[in-house]
Amino acid sequence: MKSIDRKDFCPRYPYEDSPQSIGYNATISAPHMHAYALCKLEPYLQPGMKVLDVGSGSGYLTACMAAMVGSEGRVVGIEHIHELVDESIKKLKIHHSDWLSSGRVKVVTGDGRLGYEEDGPYDCIHVGAAASTTPQALIDQLKAPGRLFIPEGNLSQSIMIYDKDQNGVIHKDKWLGVVYVPLTDEHRQRH
Repeated sequence: MKSIDRKDFCPRYPYEDSPQSIGYNATISAPHMHAYALCKLEPYLQPGMKVLDVGSGSGYLTACMAAMVGSEGRVVGIEHIHELVDESIKKLKIHHSDWLSSGRVKVVTGDGRLGYEEDGPYDCIHVGAAASTTPQALIDQLKAPGRLFIPEGNLSQSIMIYDKDQNGVIHKDKWLGVVYVPLTDEHRQRH
């Protein structure tokens, strides 16, 4: 996280340890939540690995993951608000235009609840908003072994860690109580 300056991606209070608005009813998570996610996903963020960042928003965590997977790795950020996709690409170009041109980072507009099959399967998937239920499409797009980090729940939310073992068997662990914005569709988020 130290190698990617949060102020390049967060317009106000970039170092405040709380979620910050980035527009369109979206937030950038608090730095401690990004740290938790990176720590939990670290075994699957090794050089050369492939990652999907669902609800990539500002692009900050996408960039942190790209720093971890190195030049042989690939991180795909998917966000359903096209203005946030455009803004995150603009911000990535400030210091990491080579990551975009080389394909190390790709940011696309789409419904992240469905994953992004085009570049799958993924060593790990991070979801930055709370799903009411586990999106099966994301588990299906994990490699074996692979890991999914996802907040789940409505009023009561928890970070769930889904590990797919080398035989494709899913192991589920309820890890930490949290409060996230809901993982929803573009229309609901805009209104």
